[in-house]
Amino acid sequence: MLFHELHALLKSRVSLEPDSVAIPEAGLRVANFTFRSRAADLLENSSPGEPSPAAGDGPEDAADRELHDGVALARDSEIAENAAFRYSLMLPEGTERADGAVVLLHGLNERNWAKYLPWAAELCLGTGRAVLLFPIAFHMNRSPEAWTDTRLMRRVSRFRLKSRPETLHSALSNAAISARLSADPSRFFWSGLQTYRDVRRLAGLIRDGAHPMIAGGAGPDLFTYSIGTFLGEILMCADEEGLFSGSRLAAFCGGPVFNRLSPASKFIVDSVADVELYSFMVGHLESRERMDPRLRSHLSGESGGAGPWFRAFLDYRTDLERREARLRDLAPRIRAAALSGDRVVPPYEVMNTLQGAARDIPIPVDVLDPPYPCRHEDPFPAGGGKHAGAVDAAFRETFAKFREFLL
Repeated sequence: MLFHELHALLKSRVSLEPDSVAIPEAGLRVANFTFRSRAADLLENSSPGEPSPAAGDGPEDAADRELHDGVALARDSEIAENAAFRYSLMLPEGTERADGAVVLLHGLNERNWAKYLPWAAELCLGTGRAVLLFPIAFHMNRSPEAWTDTRLMRRVSRFRLKSRPETLHSALSNAAISARLSADPSRFFWSGLQTYRDVRRLAGLIRDGAHPMIAGGAGPDLFTYSIGTFLGEILMCADEEGLFSGSRLAAFCGGPVFNRLSPASKFIVDSVADVELYSFMVGHLESRERMDPRLRSHLSGESGGAGPWFRAFLDYRTDLERREARLRDLAPRIRAAALSGDRVVPPYEVMNTLQGAARDIPIPVDVLDPPYPCRHEDPFPAGGGKHAGAVDAAFRETFAKFREFLL
């Protein structure tokens, strides 16, 4: 079946609610598991700030402000959906216990798995291994349903535009994450660190043979997309306890350090959130650390863990030699593909980071130039139509290279 047909089939059949779903038409089955994060303590001290200034005098403005601040100022530690959630595991039909696994990490501001289901299917059937679709903290099903409510998020976006008229790319699709990151940009670090610890625990279960559907003996490989690659790079570079010592990282439309990304988009974050996040993480990080000893402790490595590698992937010039030396060591276990014309993750920035300033790090970076209209957020449009054949061919060619690498 063509890509758009596979997409439609999986979208209609895969759900997080049942424990198991059979999809014989695709030669697949999906099992769902509940995961309880043990890293939620990282969020206990979150204090996102003060209510927003009024954007107008009418009752509608006051109601919109209250809704906006309810999203922006909600304490992260009290969001139950983020602490206990479901994730899907995809297996070839007839497989009871897969010989190895691939953890798929998605992009920023994702709210459902539909886009990724054909990707997981291709990796699963091509490698014969389990593919785990694991949500980043406060994304996908780790976030309240209200954050995806079209009517409510349109009101949040409307408030942001009224209170900050200079805002660009404000949309209902990015309203929740933009409100939250504007209120407290440090959430990018704390939620990332929580996800890092969650993935490490999952990798430990897999390596130790404690997962009921995956044979043990080795940690999982990683397939990462967009900001998921930022997390994947940190997991590979830090590699605490050797959980990823034999793992491979397949990176799609991701790879640059943080300050070489351009996430302002109606599908990702609005321009105000983008500026606030960049200011905190790159422009004024040292001053923020002086004001927040806990943040400094984690970023410096005093508390152990991934903090120093998180810092190394924030700014291109920060720890350049150390970062490039580590990527050179990891080069045989990393492969990337970028999208020509990608404005969010430009291909040359993928190369700048992964292949180094002198282009002497031998990490392959394929640059795809699909013969159909697409964008970073939707590299394989699933609408069918006159480009259906070209989309299918590009999808198969791209994932054939990733499958070969991961075998």
